[in-house]
Amino acid sequence: MKWLNTLLVAGALQLLALAPGHAGSNLDEIKSSGAFRIGTEGTYAPFTYHDASGKLVGFDVEIGEAVAKRLGVKAQFLEGRWDGLIAGLDANRYDAVINEVGITEERKKKYDFSEPYIASKAALIVRGDNENIKGFADLKDKKSAQSLTSNFAKLAEASGAQLVGTDGFDQSIQLVLNGRADATINDSLSFLDFKKHKPDANVKIAATEDKADYSGIIIRKGEPELLAAINSALNEIKADGTYQKIADKYFGQDVSK
Repeated sequence: MKWLNTLLVAGALQLLALAPGHAGSNLDEIKSSGAFRIGTEGTYAPFTYHDASGKLVGFDVEIGEAVAKRLGVKAQFLEGRWDGLIAGLDANRYDAVINEVGITEERKKKYDFSEPYIASKAALIVRGDNENIKGFADLKDKKSAQSLTSNFAKLAEASGAQLVGTDGFDQSIQLVLNGRADATINDSLSFLDFKKHKPDANVKIAATEDKADYSGIIIRKGEPELLAAINSALNEIKADGTYQKIADKYFGQDVSK
């Protein structure tokens, strides 16, 4: 039996030797390569998108660059569609995904997350001169402009609203502005971005949900050194004012709380 065990061990070692390496799968390899490979959409303003010149920009892009700098390497962004973005970690296309990825219990079963660096809440948005809707309960029998497949639509419906279907945030806001809808429930960060670009728009937040949804940098499981380094980098950019500067640029305020 001893010879059989020897053969089994030798075979296992041979398989390990032939197994494909995971370049960048840990902190040492990332530092050795000089690049922190980041998966992102590139089509999701204001987090990750292309400006008029075609350059990849956005809140998450600058956060990724700041984190990579603290790791001592350059950020290398690899763009992909959202529906396959996180799965790209499994295929080792990149080391992390930075794309306002919500921290959920389901995702945590398969992946690891950094400490949260984005907090967003469902915001009830109405015209600036609307004094009748002050909370979610006031939506009963009112028209709420919503993307019908979103969680925000479910919240509006649960609040008793009549749903007016839209293609997304921009159309929902327009329906509120022109009076074709009384309100919309949407992401508070999307509203902050909208007001940043159109500060005179006649809309306001009437209420927000108490509970926030948090987003983090997502990586493969089993990389504790990389996870610790990312968390350390996030703490550093918050402590030295870099995070605040980036948040002010895109949202006009700290969006981590």
